[in-house]
Amino acid sequence: MHVLLNMHGITRKIVAWTGAMAAALGCVVVGAPPAAADGKWCNNSVCIETYDSGTYLGRVEVSVVNTNRPHRISARVWTTNGWGAHTKVEDVAAFRTYRDQAYPQRHFPAGTRLCAEGFRGGDSVGLPCVTLTD
Repeated sequence: MHVLLNMHGITRKIVAWTGAMAAALGCVVVGAPPAAADGKWCNNSVCIETYDSGTYLGRVEVSVVNTNRPHRISARVWTTNGWGAHTKVEDVAAFRTYRDQAYPQRHFPAGTRLCAEGFRGGDSVGLPCVTLTD
């Protein structure tokens, strides 16, 4: 009986720790980092990578990590000031990563948010966003 009570206490601590970690990660996602230079930002199974500095975006790469089964994968890239593009739709084998690029080739106002949403088998699997700064 004492062992069961002890296990219950351990389970409660694990659940509390997991909840705290989820809340902390939620804060990281909500406060998306600024992009003053090139970089890579990820959310769940989707990453967005820029190669240009400041508010100019020439090329944006989106990657979506696949699972242990083949899937049809695609992505959508957009900014909060109206630019957007869909990437190619591709049938991806198990344990492969889908990659495609979008080419805005323009300057955006500082404060513009750049986002990418990846889809695996029609389901959204991540939505990283970044704020462009000078």
